[in-house]
Amino acid sequence: MHIVAVGGSDAGISAALRAREVDPGAEVTVVVADAYPNFSICGIPYYVSGEVAHWRNLAHRSYADLEAAGMRLRLEATARKVDVAGRMVHLTGPDGAAEAMAYDQLVIGTGAVPVRPPITGLDGLGPADGVHLLHSMDDTFAIMATLEETGAGSAVIVGAGYVGLEMAEALSARGVAVTQLERLPEVLPTVDAGLGALVRAQLEGHGVTVHTGADVRSIARAAAGAPERLRVDAVTAGGEPVCVHAGLVLVVTGVRPETGLAVSAGAALGARGAISVDKAMRTGLADVYAAGDCVVTHHRLLGETYLPLGATAHKQGRVAGENAAGGRREFAGSLGTQVVKVFDQAAARTGLRDHEARQAGFDPVTVAFEADDHKAYYPGSHRIHMRFTGDRHTGRLLGAQLFGHRHAEIAKRIDIAATAIYHGMTLDEVSDLDLSYTPPLGSPWDAVQMGAQAWTRHLARQTR
Repeated sequence: MHIVAVGGSDAGISAALRAREVDPGAEVTVVVADAYPNFSICGIPYYVSGEVAHWRNLAHRSYADLEAAGMRLRLEATARKVDVAGRMVHLTGPDGAAEAMAYDQLVIGTGAVPVRPPITGLDGLGPADGVHLLHSMDDTFAIMATLEETGAGSAVIVGAGYVGLEMAEALSARGVAVTQLERLPEVLPTVDAGLGALVRAQLEGHGVTVHTGADVRSIARAAAGAPERLRVDAVTAGGEPVCVHAGLVLVVTGVRPETGLAVSAGAALGARGAISVDKAMRTGLADVYAAGDCVVTHHRLLGETYLPLGATAHKQGRVAGENAAGGRREFAGSLGTQVVKVFDQAAARTGLRDHEARQAGFDPVTVAFEADDHKAYYPGSHRIHMRFTGDRHTGRLLGAQLFGHRHAEIAKRIDIAATAIYHGMTLDEVSDLDLSYTPPLGSPWDAVQMGAQAWTRHLARQTR
């Protein structure tokens, strides 16, 4: 059996690895569009900051490791067309030569590409001018070249989602003065505005200038005599102009699924224009699977949606690879669990926020609470800001949001909530969990449990 995976990032490599585990006799080929298979795109900001010393350290596995796992890698090869009836993938190799590769089972993991917002001047400027998108190793090298060759002392980041926040920290660590422009009313719009405001305060406390409600209208080369070579113009929600000069402009306003290969083969599309797949990652085309940021996401509370996340891509790829090798596995579903470090703090979420739960047909109640990460009498405790969303009628936990110090175990505590939501637990049942305790690390009631108890007390007061 010959299994071909198109895409050398999370989904494609996970599919290839799992296929070899299930069927060690299978021939597995991975078609990679660039020269960087299995590199951690999520780790790019930490290479830019200097915390990761060399870009090669971003590789989850080396080329030799991947080959030792039993796969064949075709680097700098682009899949142009899939002949489903003939079970052939038509490629263009690094030398531009065309070839056809036969397959028995195909996994499409073409990922996503950066959104290019309708900003005047964006399409006419590029890395040579200091204007960058960020989604690949080549993008990373271009940013590093701008920083090292021009000595850019200031940067504008358009977008304040996860990547935008991480890059604000990374560039600040290099001594670059950062201005962040976000079109929505608050930074990190995947959490409630109250927590987003805490994130913004963290940015501003570390010298980042933040403008929210700022719609970027144009990016242009600055006039002669300007302090930096680029000019960014925006307008606030109140109609006030914002003009910033910078040596580097980074546009990170989200991604969209890369579906061209699948669509040309006849695959159907679903939420947000992503490839429609079932829980087995089947596309509906014979012997063709798809996984990762190019496909729809099956959400445990929402049904079909689109949530391009690295951990999700790994899981979907593993399912696709197992099934391509003859298995019968289904993707268990996502909850959109995310965490981001912003300087000394971390923000995390899982499940649904209040408005999302309402749109999904629940009757949500959201309660804010604060607690220490461990017993306050032991030195070094930190407050955790929490928001819990539960269903009014069943008490079921639907979502959680946390913000606190990077040493307050924010990631692991959001994982407790994610596990509870995964298993359909109520807030009362979260309170009953047998969690560890020692004063330097926690409390007899963990902070998450105290937040759950605050939710039940609030609901009890409402129903009296």
